[in-house]
Amino acid sequence: MLYIKRVDISHRNERVLLSQIEGFLETARHRNLSRAADALHVTQPALSARIQTLEAELGTALFVRGRHGMDLTDAGRAFLPYAERAMGALDAGANLLMELRRGGTGELVLGAAPAVSTYVLPLLLVRYAQDFPNVRLIVRTGHSEEILDLAVRREIDLGLVRELRHPDIESLPLYEDELVLVAAGSHHLGERATVGVHELESARLILFDRTSSYYELTNAFFREAGVAPSGIMELDNIDAAKQMVGQGLGVALLPHTSVASELGDGRLRAIDIEGAAPIRRRMVAIRRRDIGPPSGPVAGFLDVLARVDEVLPPSPARDMKTPGGRSDRPPGDAPID
Repeated sequence: MLYIKRVDISHRNERVLLSQIEGFLETARHRNLSRAADALHVTQPALSARIQTLEAELGTALFVRGRHGMDLTDAGRAFLPYAERAMGALDAGANLLMELRRGGTGELVLGAAPAVSTYVLPLLLVRYAQDFPNVRLIVRTGHSEEILDLAVRREIDLGLVRELRHPDIESLPLYEDELVLVAAGSHHLGERATVGVHELESARLILFDRTSSYYELTNAFFREAGVAPSGIMELDNIDAAKQMVGQGLGVALLPHTSVASELGDGRLRAIDIEGAAPIRRRMVAIRRRDIGPPSGPVAGFLDVLARVDEVLPPSPARDMKTPGGRSDRPPGDAPID
């Protein structure tokens, strides 16, 4: 049973029930016990009992029968605004909970790897904010392992990272990002559609973020190909690497999502590496398994993530699902549901 508050009347600790306050307000509004009972869908004796109980708990009469029906006493008129405020607060609280369930208000804390937070997340948040403008958004960035740790420690609601395994975490496949060899049109390889991997030995290779998984992917690719580029330039982020490539200082293997704009307007050129298998990184959304079914702002953001393909630039690696809508996720990696 729901209680509005506890009141201490005549040295007694009494409980004022929601039904009593509702009965008081409805009777004051209609000034007629029968019509008030009809509005509350209760019998007239039941409503009369509620009011009598409330008067007994408050230690004073709230109504007096007059020629025109139920009139408020002086005490009833004094109590009326407090009862209205109490019901208003409860209604506001109920509406807030409803909005929370629908995801229309509250707070959403996201974690994202750098390439996601810079090139993909803004597109998702634009769409999310249109549907849920009253949700407070907090974004924390870090490498995928750091975001995974935040999810395990419940410091974020969702993480957007490369695919990682952890027994406490479930993941939802989002998309695959492919590393693309790019060069400026002014570079000596910039006019080539395809190059042999050994031709890259004469090119300066621009690397970024030594602590990133992309750094290791790039190094592993050249190690396995038996190629050692003659020059290497290291930078600490993707944007800096793009700037250097754009100035013709070298070539780089960069995530497709990070260079889609430059490839689209011709500022950079994509070059196929002859005979090389695509270098792809699967991106997923993660959350703790034991939190329960997603609701509120989290559920709303997952709805946006379900349409992530609509905001991503076209890419050969974009489709991650097999016919029939089944994910090609390895067994044992439970989806968010």
